[in-house]
Amino acid sequence: MIINGKEIAKKLRSSIAKQVAKLDRKPGLAVILVGDDPASAVYVRNKDNACKEVGFYSEKINKSANITQTELLSEVERLNKDDKIDGILVQLPLPSHLDANQVIEAINPNKDVDGFHSENIGKLMQNKAYLRPCTPKGVMTMLATTGIDLVGKNCVVVGASNIVGRPMAMELLNARATVTICNSKTQDLSGKLKQADVIVAAVGIPKMIQGDWIKAGVIIIDVGINRLDDGTLVGDVDFDAVQDKAAWITPVPGGVGPMTIATLLENTLTAYTAREEK
Repeated sequence: MIINGKEIAKKLRSSIAKQVAKLDRKPGLAVILVGDDPASAVYVRNKDNACKEVGFYSEKINKSANITQTELLSEVERLNKDDKIDGILVQLPLPSHLDANQVIEAINPNKDVDGFHSENIGKLMQNKAYLRPCTPKGVMTMLATTGIDLVGKNCVVVGASNIVGRPMAMELLNARATVTICNSKTQDLSGKLKQADVIVAAVGIPKMIQGDWIKAGVIIIDVGINRLDDGTLVGDVDFDAVQDKAAWITPVPGGVGPMTIATLLENTLTAYTAREEK
């Protein structure tokens, strides 16, 4: 069975749009793009289009790749004080001369709709999350559509980034799953994957996970999106090799990607609601 991220995301965006239509003030999302990285530009454009679709106020801010740390921090502080803006997102990666961690920490945690600020990550660790990292939260929404009860299930996360792997492990722990977190250098990775009821692949290596590495009936969430030399987009899982063994699997593209953006909108609405209730 295919977990259709496009369809799940469409339903989530529709629900958000209905809620926004009833509001006096529209939720506002500001996205800062530094430089002209083509992939980042596509992501930002998709986020801007999604905002317009659900009726958000959207502010897309393009900055030169030569911007200084001080100038970027000043822009973040301006948005922190802007009452029209409920969510702030700085598109990563940033040029190498900029300190991304410092920029993330400068965002007001209540406007940190990416969920990367240490305060929000800390709340996730304590299972009292407010704004949760978008991709892992979107994955949890996708897993819920399969009807699986995660309590006690063996879940293996491959990849340990701050953006996906680490918060993904915490999401699964908070759902009372039994979690193993691995990376590309993990010894006997295939042996660990064969024990998994759920696999979340987020390691960034094309088709790394093979059909003989998994057991029948596993649920596979493929977060990876890799472009091959011929331009083809593939995930971290060899889809053709595993699809006959897996019970559920996400496609690439059309799986996790649309859910990440829909969850960003969901987080922005959450941040808006919290501000309006104060």
